Formats: sequence, structure tokens, C-alpha cells
Amino acid sequence: MTSVSPDDVRDVINVFSAEVPDAKVLKMIKRAEVTLELETSREIDYSNCTDAEKEFITVLAAIYAICYLTGGSAVGLSFSVGDQNVSVLGKAPPLDVLQVELERMLKKMRGPALKRA
Repeated sequence: MTSVSPDDVRDVINVFSAEVPDAKVLKMIKRAEVTLELETSREIDYSNCTDAEKEFITVLAAIYAICYLTGGSAVGLSFSVGDQNVSVLGKAPPLDVLQVELERMLKKMRGPALKRA
């Protein structure tokens, strides 16, 4: 078992704690954990989770961080990016790449019985 840390999330989008402090990232991690629980109907603990759960929570929290840094918004799996010309995100992967990866992981984690139409 493993855990998700604020540094894991910041590493995905190549930012530092000065741009997104630990307290803010921890809230994003918790929101991502709850979203994964709702999507999979499983109890999940970001501080003691599987590698797959960690990856999903980390990527979703990173998307939340991008939305935060750009002045956008994020609720569950719905995202809206604000100003995309934020210099701190110059080394971050494109949001659409992260979204595709997130959807791919979620599809596998839901399994055949939990796939949605």
C-alpha cells in the first residue's frame, strides 16, 4: 500500500509549494479521494491506498491544481480552466492529456460491473 503526498501532485504539473501550498493540495487530494469513492463505490484512503488509486487521486488532484492556478473551477470530474497563459504552468502536461489518462484509469478501476453507458 502507498499514500498520496502534496509533492506527488505538484510533480505531475511541475510546480513548487510556493505556487500551491501543502494545505491547498491536501484539500485537493481529499476531494479527489471522495470523487474516486463515488465513482467506484469503494472506500478509499489516500494515505493507505493501492498504486492504481494513488495514481488516479494524484492526477485528479493535479487537474484541480491546474484549475486553481488558472482561476478555473473543478467539481468532481468536471473541469474548467481559466487563464491558460499562466507562466508557472509552462512545464505542465496539457490538461486534455491528463483527462484522457484519468478516464482510462477510471474505466479500469470501475471494472466490468461498474462501467457506465
